[in-house]
Amino acid sequence: MNLKTIHHIAIICSDKDAALRFYHDILGFPIIRSNFREERGDWKIDLAINENTELELFVMKDRPKRVSNPEAYGLRHLAFTVSSVADTVAELEGLGISCEPIRFDAYTNKRMTFFRDPDGLPIEIHE
Repeated sequence: MNLKTIHHIAIICSDKDAALRFYHDILGFPIIRSNFREERGDWKIDLAINENTELELFVMKDRPKRVSNPEAYGLRHLAFTVSSVADTVAELEGLGISCEPIRFDAYTNKRMTFFRDPDGLPIEIHE
């Protein structure tokens, strides 16, 4: 088996405008494709994370809320590398996005913290 890279990460979102404001406008991921799927009554919007990896947003109505506390099996969170956690937190908070306190990862000894998307998905930033 030769699994090389992650092609995409799929996220189910409840609100198209809020998701695009967050992932495109604030986090800065460019839109590759945006399609309304008539047969499903939902939107599928693909964003570029980098040259190899995409973020798929599925905007769907009437889905159950994310289970966070206690955590459920499955995807726990997304994590992105940043040059400076402190600078990124300042930028996010300046845009009205609350972040947890900055802490050190006990295994990498690097700064990290979390914030959440509009539907409560945890997103980590890590130096």
